[in-house]
Amino acid sequence: MLSAFAQAFRTPDLRRKLLFTLFIMAVYRLGCFIPTPGVDSQAVQTCLVQEDQTGLLDLVNLFSGGALLQLSLFALGIMPYITASIIIQLLRVVIPRFDDLHKEGQTGQSTLTQYTRYLTIGLGLLQSTTMISLARSGNMFPGCSEDVIADESVTMFLIMIIVMTAGTAVIMWLGELVTERGVGNGMSILIFTSITARMPAQLLEIGQGGSWGKVGLIVVMILLVAAAVVFVEQAQRRIPVQYAKRMVGRRMYGGSTTYIPLKINMSGVIPVIFASSLLAIPGMAAQFGQPTDGWVQWISANLGQQSWGYLTLYALMILGFAFFYTSITFNPDEVADNMKRYGGFIPGYRAGRPTAEYLRFVINRITTAGAVYLVVIALIPSLLMIPLNLTNGQLPFGGTTLLIIVGVGLQTVKEINTQLQQHHYEGFLR
Repeated sequence: MLSAFAQAFRTPDLRRKLLFTLFIMAVYRLGCFIPTPGVDSQAVQTCLVQEDQTGLLDLVNLFSGGALLQLSLFALGIMPYITASIIIQLLRVVIPRFDDLHKEGQTGQSTLTQYTRYLTIGLGLLQSTTMISLARSGNMFPGCSEDVIADESVTMFLIMIIVMTAGTAVIMWLGELVTERGVGNGMSILIFTSITARMPAQLLEIGQGGSWGKVGLIVVMILLVAAAVVFVEQAQRRIPVQYAKRMVGRRMYGGSTTYIPLKINMSGVIPVIFASSLLAIPGMAAQFGQPTDGWVQWISANLGQQSWGYLTLYALMILGFAFFYTSITFNPDEVADNMKRYGGFIPGYRAGRPTAEYLRFVINRITTAGAVYLVVIALIPSLLMIPLNLTNGQLPFGGTTLLIIVGVGLQTVKEINTQLQQHHYEGFLR
């Protein structure tokens, strides 16, 4: 991997793309430290030292690189865009028009992308209103006596909402710039930047507390889990496909053999994000209640992130969402129909319905293994916090974190290698 980056920097075109990507990453991190108008940054830092946020706020804070709890310009991070993208994909099942647009190719994808942008702005308005309301009421930093937002006028409230939503739009624009002019998928690169930016500081905080042994154990665990993620994410089940020969005019077409590559984890990190978001909602709702209320105490006792009830529900929801999302992204009937249309078949199975049933059988088996893998990866950090006596905010990695870091790293290295190969081919032809 390091040799690929070194060779890329020796290639002028790739060097410009890599430097542009690094510049956008630096701009993104700079925006994470600029406070929103009306926010007292010193009071925010004081509250961050006193409080340890968990739940949905911590999940959003993860994808914003710590910008949310600092109430900065990029406080919402890339989370509204991720949510909007997931919603648009799910609507393909409910709204036939969206499914038709998906099948139209580049034109339909451009329309869906535009819908995603509009929905991102709408979610940005909703989330910024919620977060600012939590900060003004004191529920974002419970127990902190500092006045985070001094000016509580309606005008300042609207200005903060507009600024945070505009920050979300700028992040979306930066991600698209990286996709067009840089290396890799822009949104994935920004998520990668947000997550990795916090890890060194969290490890240093644990070590300064006199627990360098814990730091060593965490680093070893990160390396082992990352190696396992690389192994599984690269694994494929290849289903052979044979195309029959056919005459078109005076020419013979077909007769080739290829395969359908099926990943073990076809749903990616989406099931973990879904499960984390839904299970964090009760904890966020509890912040609006009084600590002495019965329902608040029940949620704290039974749905805390280190309780067995939470871990059990977390595992079951990941399993369910893995099957659900895979069924949306891969349609065996559609694949079988396309193969039949172009004269393809799986050896030993007739084209049409038998092929679809076989693909469905294989997908169910693969998804079972992939769902169990996701559960294990997602639960390792939670189970590690118990013996190490760490809180969720102190642990520098999670299942979602490692899946994203390794996945984005593999995707970026593959794209760099592809562009290097294209550059060598062009040089050879010249």
